[in-house]
Amino acid sequence: MRVVVDLNRCQGYAQCCYASPEHFVLRGHEVLFYDPEPPLEKAGEIERALQACPVRAISAEFSDTTDGRVP
Repeated sequence: MRVVVDLNRCQGYAQCCYASPEHFVLRGHEVLFYDPEPPLEKAGEIERALQACPVRAISAEFSDTTDGRVP
């Protein structure tokens, strides 16, 4: 799985941090740290974070590592 956050679009609402605290962390008021390659087993949490973002700054590619297809 590959996660990308458009840091120019991100406004620091931190909704992704609440939805997936293991993979998104807001430090200070504006600095977002995130895991760009979380394990596929965490796809549900990442999807919740993606949907929770009010400015749609998060995108993700959910691929099966065994054959490369996107489900």
